[in-house]
Amino acid sequence: MGYRGKLAERERARELRAQAWTLQSIATELGVAKSSVSVWVRDVAFDPRDRPRESATARARRPNVLARRKAAEIAALHQAGLETISRLSDRDLLIAGTALYAGEGAKRDGRVSLANSDPRFISLFCRWFRRFFEPDESRFRCRLYLHDGLDLAAATAWWSEVTGIPSEQFTKPYRAVPDVGIRHNKHEHGCLTVTYGSATAHRAVMGLVAALLSPQATGGRP
Repeated sequence: MGYRGKLAERERARELRAQAWTLQSIATELGVAKSSVSVWVRDVAFDPRDRPRESATARARRPNVLARRKAAEIAALHQAGLETISRLSDRDLLIAGTALYAGEGAKRDGRVSLANSDPRFISLFCRWFRRFFEPDESRFRCRLYLHDGLDLAAATAWWSEVTGIPSEQFTKPYRAVPDVGIRHNKHEHGCLTVTYGSATAHRAVMGLVAALLSPQATGGRP
């Protein structure tokens, strides 16, 4: 981009200089070289005494040009991902749910079970299991892992909404005592385990997992 392509930045730089911004602050704000700013504003009168005072904390929190570029890139790639994935077909959902269970689900025979603190994973699991296994809804059970001091009733109601499983089917929760030496953040709604007791259903799920990971499905060794 040549000089004529930076007219907007030049005008903004002159406005900021008139407000007594430093050359470096202007360069950081606009994402341009300090030398360019120096040329653009050399004839702008300003009084250094008019500069607004900014605390060290505020300066540290202000996103720099690299942070803004990173945020813009993340937003653009998220949008590209949405456009690429679009709406899942039944086959897409079958494969996505199987892959999720392969990574996160319980492998011990006798019950289908998956635990996670991310409601998106839990919701996907429930949608997948209901779609392909037509379960008896009364056989679902949920158990919360929730730090002591957090609102159990609120967390139960929240997860019940996420899963579509009545709160009456939630078993006794595990209330964890926070260990400040290990972690400082706590999931507000805790971690949920969704379980469906059926050896037949679990074997069917593991059959899908085995098929997904088979050489026939993956095209052999990488």
